[in-house]
Amino acid sequence: MLRGLAGFNRDWLRSDIPAGLSIAAVGLPSAIAYPAIAGLPPETGIYASIVAPIAYAIFGPSRLLVVGPDAATMTVLAAAMGAIIAAEPAGADANRVAIAAALALGVGIFCIAAKLLRLGVLASFLSRPILVGFFAGVSLSILVGQIGRFTGVKIESDGLIPPLAEMLAKSGLIHWPSLVLGLAMFMLLWIVRAFRFRIPGPVLVVVLSVVLSAVFDFEGRGIAVVGDIPSGLPSLSLPALHQMPLDKIVLGSAAIFLVSFGAGIVAARSFGSRTGEEVDANQELVGLGAANIAPGLFGSFPVSVSDSRTAINLATGGVSQLAGLVSAATLIAALVFLQSALRILPIPALAAILATAAISLIDVHELKKIWRISRMEFIFALIAMWGAISFGVLNGVVVAVAATLVYLLRRTMFPRDGLLGRIEGRPGFFELARFPEARPIEGAAVFTIQGSILFYNADYVRLRLTSVAKELPADTRCLVLDAGAVTHIDSTGAAALDAVAKVLAKRNIVFAVADLGEQSRGILERAGVVKEIGPDNFFNGREEALRALTGNAGEAGNAASAGHAL
Repeated sequence: MLRGLAGFNRDWLRSDIPAGLSIAAVGLPSAIAYPAIAGLPPETGIYASIVAPIAYAIFGPSRLLVVGPDAATMTVLAAAMGAIIAAEPAGADANRVAIAAALALGVGIFCIAAKLLRLGVLASFLSRPILVGFFAGVSLSILVGQIGRFTGVKIESDGLIPPLAEMLAKSGLIHWPSLVLGLAMFMLLWIVRAFRFRIPGPVLVVVLSVVLSAVFDFEGRGIAVVGDIPSGLPSLSLPALHQMPLDKIVLGSAAIFLVSFGAGIVAARSFGSRTGEEVDANQELVGLGAANIAPGLFGSFPVSVSDSRTAINLATGGVSQLAGLVSAATLIAALVFLQSALRILPIPALAAILATAAISLIDVHELKKIWRISRMEFIFALIAMWGAISFGVLNGVVVAVAATLVYLLRRTMFPRDGLLGRIEGRPGFFELARFPEARPIEGAAVFTIQGSILFYNADYVRLRLTSVAKELPADTRCLVLDAGAVTHIDSTGAAALDAVAKVLAKRNIVFAVADLGEQSRGILERAGVVKEIGPDNFFNGREEALRALTGNAGEAGNAASAGHAL
């Protein structure tokens, strides 16, 4: 606990107080705007921005990360809430705030459970290309969701194309003052970004739109405004979980946890690479768990690591979690003293902030980089994007996870392999297909496999080995499988090697295995494969195997430790 404040001294106040004020200034507009994505009242965003940083400051391991509302997390939250509300009886008055709080508690519990099981590796489950593609799809969903707020037209359809078609059909109902205001604020945000003003764009939009709303009475002219915001502090309460479909709560919490934690750790490692701060995913689970449980107990919603707030913290010289505490205190003051000003904040201005945030989720530079590095990974990024757009954000999470699994299987289904030989005057082994000057070993064959031999690739490995065996010269006495890079073999893989041993036995070729790990050897022993191959045909290395089976290891020298070039 309190690792983010460890070693505190008064000199930190000079840095952390200005940083905290800056975080609050940047965070307030998004705190008010983001809840609209999930149909929640604006005060819930302020509550989350108050209690989550306090909880993270107590339990989080990082000095510099700042947690808070996140556009992508809010979009997954909106989808999860939609599924829960749809599962309730017809005519039931769904309490959206209570559902959001229950999901926040669920996310927090998933975080703590994952920490106890040391599942921080889940942060890497969604690969970077798939996250980039998924967030691009999420951004398009957010952009479409702002059509009604920009135009003042109630849009009832879901998806990507139907809302656009509905907007065209209802074009006569557009409230033009709202649209003009929203587009003007949207342009202002991009102007501020282009010219790098010292005042953050969202802060400028909020201040300017509130002043204009007060001067020109936007509410009286039909422009929607935020409306009344409770001026008191959030109260401690437990959502009525017994009145909700718990299976949908669990599934929704799992989806939000996977996306928010995966994206949060990517952001944490990105900032950690700049500051030299090590990021331990398992320890971050504790901080993020607390940062989600706290909003769940105070009538708010799930949060994640906030890119914008953390960036501001770094840019303004924050050195500890005191900056997050100052930010929380500043937002408490804003909630108490600026309630009347926030009340007249125009909805189109918030739509402009959300639309800008959504566009920032589309990482065009990263997509170009993925295209340049790997066409296959780019395709999986597009699949993740397509899933979020076509099937909805919640189902898009499933598509993204499925795409990750397919990508992983594709990468490991066909392990790299090849016959090895010698190059005169050089120690070690070299792949014959890559090195034309390499020559096969007289009377023997050495075949390497780089990857596990498991149920989904065992048949491929068997076919490769048997095809190699059939093409070996008639004077070949042995085939040595270099298993130094084989990390695991399952029962199906053992059966495949057993079949290869039988094929080689029919040709009177000894099948030998070199440098096999103890765990994999245990699998082969229990499967009876060691007995089939012969215990004496298992060796510590290739040189030892060749020396024992052919009586001559060739130009060995110190080759036993030299490895092979692949």
